[in-house]
Amino acid sequence: MNRLVIYISDSTGITAETLGHSLLTQFSGLEFEAHTFRYIDSLEKAQQAAALINKAAQNTGLRPIVFSTLIDPVSQAAVADSQCLFIDFMQAFIAPLAEELGQPARPAVGHSHGVVQEQAYQKRMSAVNFALQSDDGVGLQNYDQAGVILLGVSRSGKTPTCVYLALHYGIYAANYPLVEEDLERIRLPEILQPRRRKLFGLTISAERLHSIRKERRPDSEYSSLRQCQYELRQVEALYRQFNIPYLNVTTMSVEEIATSIMARTGLENLRPGPDILPIT
Repeated sequence: MNRLVIYISDSTGITAETLGHSLLTQFSGLEFEAHTFRYIDSLEKAQQAAALINKAAQNTGLRPIVFSTLIDPVSQAAVADSQCLFIDFMQAFIAPLAEELGQPARPAVGHSHGVVQEQAYQKRMSAVNFALQSDDGVGLQNYDQAGVILLGVSRSGKTPTCVYLALHYGIYAANYPLVEEDLERIRLPEILQPRRRKLFGLTISAERLHSIRKERRPDSEYSSLRQCQYELRQVEALYRQFNIPYLNVTTMSVEEIATSIMARTGLENLRPGPDILPIT
């Protein structure tokens, strides 16, 4: 039986999900069924959530694990009193911070997520537009604005990584697909030659690429294991020939891919200042 995990928040629930997932990954060999209760911003909603938690506990015979970023103490108590293991992320951090800063927190529901610096926020939105307009080899005229140009075979994770770099870090990221002709000749496309310092490659295991492509085009040459092996062998040879740094993303999340690229390329120094509080 999967262990039930519930993330609960008076806002988006992103922080509860992120921190809770990070904790659960430390326990191997267990399966978890996760659900998120978002925008629990009233006592009535908290009581409804508590009722669902109690029902789940009765049905499974096991207490759900609840990760909470609820701010309102009354709502917190309503959920904490249910049949669950209640882990309160907010109090775990707010209490020592209040002691260190010498003043109590003044929590307000929904205030833990919002725009702090308008200029930085607008830059992130501009970076997202750039990523979408420079996806998969389009918008070549804009490549000089890019902080990084990702290379890779089809379905190796270029697009989601570009969007993540833009949305979270304000990085102008483009991506260029290496086509059959480039791979056959192990040739760097002419458009990329003057921009070699911006290039960063992605690779992936042939088995993983085969699995991803089968979802898109089952029973095709494009998704065959043999084709995947060939393309990856050629693209890695191209990276080595032109001294393009690259990353194997087989077991990596998009968050890990993006931050690894930033660390290895120095893009961290190009990002705007923090514009969103890291609590949601």
